[in-house]
Amino acid sequence: MTPQKRLLFAGGLFFGLIVFSVIGYLLLGGKAVSFLQALYMAVITVSGVGYGEIVDTASNPALRIFNMFIVVFGVATTVYVFSVVTAFIVEVEIANPFWRRRMQKRISEISGHIIVCGLGDTGRHAAQELLKTGSEFVAIETSEEKIKRLKESHPGAYDGILYVLGDATEEDVLEKAGLSRAKGLISALPQDKDNLVVTVVVRQRYPNLRIVARSASHRFAERILRAGANSTVSPSHIGGLRMASELIRPHVVGFLDLMLKEQSKTLRVEEVEIKAKSPWAGKSLRELDLHGRYNLLPLALKETVAGKEPHLEVNPHDQTVVPANAVVIVMGDAKDVLQARNDAAGAA
Repeated sequence: MTPQKRLLFAGGLFFGLIVFSVIGYLLLGGKAVSFLQALYMAVITVSGVGYGEIVDTASNPALRIFNMFIVVFGVATTVYVFSVVTAFIVEVEIANPFWRRRMQKRISEISGHIIVCGLGDTGRHAAQELLKTGSEFVAIETSEEKIKRLKESHPGAYDGILYVLGDATEEDVLEKAGLSRAKGLISALPQDKDNLVVTVVVRQRYPNLRIVARSASHRFAERILRAGANSTVSPSHIGGLRMASELIRPHVVGFLDLMLKEQSKTLRVEEVEIKAKSPWAGKSLRELDLHGRYNLLPLALKETVAGKEPHLEVNPHDQTVVPANAVVIVMGDAKDVLQARNDAAGAA
């Protein structure tokens, strides 16, 4: 019997005993006992509260024997009901809680999101950056403690963080995170071999999905790239570059830190994609007026031509025409970038 059926059975048993008790008190108590008195007597007797009797059983042996029967079965029924309710909370609310079902429903309704596999030291920071920039994502993690830590770091987004509890190397877990509708995946599991497995599993099913994987070992980085990852990131390599930059170009590093740590604004270097049907295609940067309309600074223009290497124009002039299937790299607040992206896509 399922927990829901056991709960219904227990509730029905308790209600049935109340009804039986009321009928017994009415029949055995005679005309002197009203329905309300019988109901009150049934409730305090079955629940074992122990209030004084309002229906006199001292002068009615049959009613007293009936009351003894109700007391015994009432206590037994109450204990059974409480045990069933407790089991229901443990089995249903913890093992498969209602809020998790609602969250899974929300995950099934989104698309174009990013999947973050693993919320360790690397994955958690990746998820925090996605939260700051308003990028929709679904996390996959085996530890609820790590998910709780991410939520505590962004209390304002507590209910908006979507996640799946499970092993990211399992294909069915990836599908629960909406892999078929995702636009990208970050594999930040602590073991390189697990990131390799995730890359292989995902690339076999979705050839066009962008995959970025963590790799502590240079040897594994090459394997992960051969397996289909678009790029790999080594935390130790990035950390070493950062340490050198702190000495060589401290003011630049300070500026970048200000971008990442500023609380009032989320200043970032972002990209705005110009698709073939974009209303921005064929217009010059002067006409788009990114600085005046969106407070964005255009840094570069990347143009992709079929059969040729992508051309990157750094610090483009105002007269530069933005072609279709190009990417404009800009610097500005994440909210302004989002508005520019919507306008570039022709969103209403």
